[in-house]
Amino acid sequence: FFADLAPVYLDLIAGCGRNVVFRAGQYAFREGEAAERFYLLRAGAVALEVHAPGRAPLTIETLHPGEVLGVSWLIAPYRWNFDARALEDTRAVALDAVCLRGKADADPALGYALMQRFVPEVVRRLQATRLRLLDLYGPPADAPRA
Repeated sequence: FFADLAPVYLDLIAGCGRNVVFRAGQYAFREGEAAERFYLLRAGAVALEVHAPGRAPLTIETLHPGEVLGVSWLIAPYRWNFDARALEDTRAVALDAVCLRGKADADPALGYALMQRFVPEVVRRLQATRLRLLDLYGPPADAPRA
């Protein structure tokens, strides 16, 4: 995710990180909680889920190694919009959002570099959510068109 970033920025980002493990079934975060960190997945799988009253959780997307878990840390009011549940034992690097936002505020070039990486991810997630909802609530393929 940060592979082509300048080494000085990689060092700044690494200073905000630590290794974490989520056991299968454990939540990395829950909808509505403060988005105080985000994760770079190293091993395992995590489901992004949304809940509706009276319904089972709906998996919007499943994330795998090499992907970023959590984009809400970058956008005020810094609250999670989904639940993130480990589907299997998962290893990740947790990055402290407050630490990284502070470094980005102090260095606008770093902030811009982060935005260049995260905005496309936000757009991709919105598109994935849209397609998933169309699959669930759209008309059947054999339905007559008006």
